[in-house]
Amino acid sequence: MKSLRILLLSILFLCGLVPLQLTAQNPDTEVRAAWLTTNWNLDWPSAGLSPENQQKQLGRILDQLEAANFNTILFQVRVRGDVFFQSKIEPWSPFFTKDKTIGAITAYDPLAYAIQECHKRGLECHAWIVTFPLGSKKQVKEQGRSSVVARYPQLCKLYKDEWYLDPGNPEARKHILDVVDEIVSNYDVDGVHFDYIRYPEAAGKFPDKDTFSKYGGGESLQQWRRDNISTLVSDIYDQTKEKKPWVQVSCSPIGRYKDLNPLRGTWTAYSSVHQDAGKWMMDGKMDAVYPMMYYNETEFGTYVEEWVKTSNGRWVVPGLGAYRLMPSEGNWPLKDITDQIDFIRTSNAVGAAYYRVGNVLDNTKGLKDGLVPYYSYPAKLPSMKWLDNVAPLSPLNMQVYRSADGITTIEWESSNLSEGQVYTVYESSSEDFDIKNVKSIVASGLRVNKIQIQTPDIEEGIYYSVTASDRFHNESVPCFPVYYIFSRSIEK
Repeated sequence: MKSLRILLLSILFLCGLVPLQLTAQNPDTEVRAAWLTTNWNLDWPSAGLSPENQQKQLGRILDQLEAANFNTILFQVRVRGDVFFQSKIEPWSPFFTKDKTIGAITAYDPLAYAIQECHKRGLECHAWIVTFPLGSKKQVKEQGRSSVVARYPQLCKLYKDEWYLDPGNPEARKHILDVVDEIVSNYDVDGVHFDYIRYPEAAGKFPDKDTFSKYGGGESLQQWRRDNISTLVSDIYDQTKEKKPWVQVSCSPIGRYKDLNPLRGTWTAYSSVHQDAGKWMMDGKMDAVYPMMYYNETEFGTYVEEWVKTSNGRWVVPGLGAYRLMPSEGNWPLKDITDQIDFIRTSNAVGAAYYRVGNVLDNTKGLKDGLVPYYSYPAKLPSMKWLDNVAPLSPLNMQVYRSADGITTIEWESSNLSEGQVYTVYESSSEDFDIKNVKSIVASGLRVNKIQIQTPDIEEGIYYSVTASDRFHNESVPCFPVYYIFSRSIEK
């Protein structure tokens, strides 16, 4: 529910809390994402909750993110070879089931519920998958016979007391492909998002000598490892697009792509963990990267620009280390984060993502309050024109009417047969609508053909219009506007 938005902003302006110059910079299209962590019950669900209270808790989290004008949730559905959805391949996560029983039948499907509740609030829901790690020896032992290690030991490697699927084993990559296909086929996700799609830290000692001997093909070990990850990425992309072309494929690579100062020996995606994410975008096998830029060095902007240079027109959404504000994790000042947002908005990156939801909603170091001037208005998602660039037809037959109790209803008809469209409602003092004027957006991401607005008894009038956007975020031209009573409160 978004309510009294403009009145609240007016109060903030009067109190001097929202700088005018920043609000004016609010773009009409921007990715505003957050990682919703299920591992160790960090963000959701809190330990010991009943299924009903788990659902209520998730609803409260999403309500707050909607109210803060976020538009994308990266929902962790695969933790360490255990999952938060109905799978025939891998066991339930112990961080979901109340009694911690691996493989227990649950009262509801958390991924299906998260998608439903995100869409209800105008939020996209992307399935966040931890790719190769399978957990510590202790975690795997607790999973018992249902663990990936127990069922497919030939696909796994133990390294520094942690289990991993072996990226060099084609059957291990096939296992990951099967998990991804299960998600894409059975759930209405807006994207699949890959974390740890790389070799582990200090990968030089990873115990893959046997698979390198069998599959190396004369390449250097380093290049063979990069090729293994790139092959999986390409296969994931092709498989996903064949089934559902609109599902975004993204990943969160190490924040520094390549070492821009070789003499310094910086830890990078390309050299340290064999993750050639720039190549994936240049090859057209990745729709977006959310690089984990969890550092506050002066080179932050330089590395953002390096990602943009290799993006091939795809999205670059820097991941910001909100957790680093915590005293135990770096004790950053809030300005370190807001300075990074300021830079992102001067670059060709398309938004920002925050790790993690809890640090935003807990208002760590005032982060949630600090985002108010940046996210004063809703934002639409940018178009994925490399996938499709044909805008849908405009909605039809828009109607506005008001009940005796002051509730004004705005409704319209879709002119398109395709499923999954979303709508953006605009208001204007004239019938000439500028859909790039962020201040005219009343609501975006709507998946229903009707909203209701509480309107005061005043004589001023306003024009309303609505656009349709397809699943690639191509937006139609506004429908024929309707002039009606002035309104500032929205409830949907």
